[in-house]
Amino acid sequence: MIDKLVRFIFFGNYFIGVLAIALSVETAIQLRIPFNSIVYYALLFCGTIMYYTYAYTGPLLATSTLNPRGAWYQQHHTLEKVSQWVLLVICVVLGSILAFKTLPQLLHLPFVYWLVVAAIGASGVLYYGLLPRSLINLNLRNTGWLKAFVIGFEWAACVSLLPLVVLRLEQGTFLADPVVVIWLFIKNWMFCTVNAIMFDMKDYEDDSNQQLKTFVVRFGLRKTILFVLTPLCLVGIFFTVVFGLYRHFTALPLAFNVLPFLLLLIVTYSMQQRKNILFYLVVIDGLVFIKALCGIAGMIFVS
Repeated sequence: MIDKLVRFIFFGNYFIGVLAIALSVETAIQLRIPFNSIVYYALLFCGTIMYYTYAYTGPLLATSTLNPRGAWYQQHHTLEKVSQWVLLVICVVLGSILAFKTLPQLLHLPFVYWLVVAAIGASGVLYYGLLPRSLINLNLRNTGWLKAFVIGFEWAACVSLLPLVVLRLEQGTFLADPVVVIWLFIKNWMFCTVNAIMFDMKDYEDDSNQQLKTFVVRFGLRKTILFVLTPLCLVGIFFTVVFGLYRHFTALPLAFNVLPFLLLLIVTYSMQQRKNILFYLVVIDGLVFIKALCGIAGMIFVS
């Protein structure tokens, strides 16, 4: 029973929805700005689950049957199809409520905010190649090494920038330090990109068979760990320390902000041994949740 529940939560991408909310809450606390509304967080939760589940439904399902997660989706295909429609209806209702309540602000939203929304929408649509091929034949999910950076960008924009756009709609003018906003966006982009590359390790054989030139397919497992993941983690630690010193963080908040990258580095080296699918879903995604908790905890000790 517990095993089935764990698989439902992690295979069904419900934990991914929790991560989106956790990182968004971290953004509010680190920027010292108000929280978004419950309607927005519910919309973010449902939209994230629906978006991630899309890869395992419809015509893409046949390519995902060589691993336990793909097999789980085939076994629960009808349930997930119904779930997708339910989530879509919920998202439409919540989105309509949010748009109706903020219509005056929506009509006068500054251009830079629309630019953020457009960038998020474009990368999200192009990632799955959802536009008609006659218009543009581009699927960023199949671009190999670029794939991880696109995922990292989408996550960073959705949890670091989109909450600011919605907050502007919901509460009008608010103050947020632009330097902190940019730093938080880059930190999330780097962390989520490393996380995505680590996930590519589980798809090494499938990606190789499909000639998808991810980092792991190009360089192999060991070289990816040594020459891609390790440098990215170290760069993340370096810029976190530099920013902490710039913001006059004391030792404790600085340690909280560095800790997720250290854990990421430790888990990276542990992956030289093959892991099962639940390891990636629980431990690697769990690092994102720990990062959010550490970011929140660190701000408690900032004077």
